[in-house]
Amino acid sequence: MTNTHRFTGKTVIVTGSSMGIGEAIARRFHGEGANVVLNSRKAEDCEKIAASLGGERVLVVPGDVSSSAFATEMMDKTIEAFGGIDVLVNNAGVGRSGRILDADDAFIDTIIDINLKGLLYMSREAIPHLLRTGGNIVNISSVSGLGGDWGLGVYNASKGGVCNLTRAMALELGGQGVRVNCICPSMTRSDMTKGATENEGAMKMLANRMPLGRAAEPDEIAGPTLFLASDDAVFVNGVNLPVDGGVNASNGQPNFFG
Repeated sequence: MTNTHRFTGKTVIVTGSSMGIGEAIARRFHGEGANVVLNSRKAEDCEKIAASLGGERVLVVPGDVSSSAFATEMMDKTIEAFGGIDVLVNNAGVGRSGRILDADDAFIDTIIDINLKGLLYMSREAIPHLLRTGGNIVNISSVSGLGGDWGLGVYNASKGGVCNLTRAMALELGGQGVRVNCICPSMTRSDMTKGATENEGAMKMLANRMPLGRAAEPDEIAGPTLFLASDDAVFVNGVNLPVDGGVNASNGQPNFFG
């Protein structure tokens, strides 16, 4: 990995950065010179990551982004520590399967509150500061926000909301100098997905739909995220970018020939 220092002097918040995609994104930003704010409900995990980064240019703000009061608190602490914000990466999320018929209120609230409302709360807090710095937002959605899945209806609703909210914010903020884009990963190896990625049968089914034939590694999601946040993407706005190994290249029919 080339260290280009594209983000030297910039400040980046990465929500849900205690593991997996969020951790990889935070490490890449820090490696390219950014001040990085680590966030998760798992304070100890974030502290370990901060220590592994040397403790410099890192702020840990543990807490739950589905609380609007906490979103305000995190933004206040970021501004106090670093004086501003240049990039918000809305990565915090939860994935749970289940039929809509069986989904009780708590199940629905947990998924919508974290995946969608948390993103709204964080964005609302960040926008005034991003307007001052000419910064940008990168949302982390999913290929599940671009199409339906079996047994993931509530999750699909939350991630579909993220994708369309990305478009709406891009319209609202683009003319004021703030870009908003979105990454849509497919299956990616992490603690949250290892029930699937360590299941040989599940991986065979995945390979039948995915031309690259495997799950992504977190750092393979981090690279495109940094691209969208960088000046290399200065004219990219309102994009929901599939980073999915080719899943969306398929019309849905099975592989009869492989």
